[in-house]
Amino acid sequence: MAKLFIEKNYTEIKILSTIALCIPAYNAAWCLPRLLQSAKDQTIPFDEILIYNDCSTDDTEEIAKKYGATVFNGTQNMGCSYGKNKLAEVAKSDWLHFHDADDELLPNFSTIAHKWLEQKNLDIILLNYEYREYETGNFLSFPSYNRLKLIEDPYLFLLENKIVNFAICKRESFLRIGGFDLDPNVLYNEDRAFYARAIISGLKFDYEDTVTCVNFKYPESMSQANDLKCAIAYLNVSKKIIKSIGSKYPKEIANGLWQNATIAAVHQDWELVKEHIKIAKNLNVHHPTNQNLTIRLLSIISPFFAFWFREKMIRIFKHHLRK
Repeated sequence: MAKLFIEKNYTEIKILSTIALCIPAYNAAWCLPRLLQSAKDQTIPFDEILIYNDCSTDDTEEIAKKYGATVFNGTQNMGCSYGKNKLAEVAKSDWLHFHDADDELLPNFSTIAHKWLEQKNLDIILLNYEYREYETGNFLSFPSYNRLKLIEDPYLFLLENKIVNFAICKRESFLRIGGFDLDPNVLYNEDRAFYARAIISGLKFDYEDTVTCVNFKYPESMSQANDLKCAIAYLNVSKKIIKSIGSKYPKEIANGLWQNATIAAVHQDWELVKEHIKIAKNLNVHHPTNQNLTIRLLSIISPFFAFWFREKMIRIFKHHLRK
């Protein structure tokens, strides 16, 4: 719902687009105050701050209301993708920003976001972010996506980059493509599944390189604590991408599979490793090109043996890495 803005001299009226902050939350009482305070500290207030409380057993609802958020309570724990879709349905704003409860907004977020909200020919604007340690706040990295590559070939960009939650999405477009994929097989890789759906559906992207968000790393996070589940979900999203675009980008898809297979090997899930190898070979990419020299050479004999041998050597000579 656009809002009217009347200039002080009453001679000009602008139609300004609105934006909702949408937060899926489950037992998030420990981290919500940081995020909601960062939302309150914005120079331009959010038009809505909406929280989907996914059957939390802590004080998530009470804390959210204390900070002025509107809370929608689920009746059954359904996961973050379901929560995001429900928030999109009830939001009244023109644009949506989904934000995990354990991350943070920088003070410039709303000012930067409003630069983009009047873009009529865009559906999703990816946002730059910092990756930091949660406990210490120490800076780790930031992605700095290549904007030209994103605009020129979103498919290739998706395959070559890790795209996470930080973006602003036009609500109408989000709802039109069905929002986040609720297939339980892609849970733990839901952001990549969503962006794949958006690109395949023809949505238009751009990128804001100013850092506006903070992504925190901590051992108990959904991704850090469930890396094997993330690897399985990544494989399932890759299957959907292949089904939609065929073998248009065999090398790039296979490189992602080879890299993902290393996680399966860490957990000694050898059947999962074999499944990655089989799909890569079906793409006519028979050997990894994005692994170290030893793995590349051993894969000439057998890709499976290469993964198995590396994991065996790590467990013998660098066993401290596999605690």
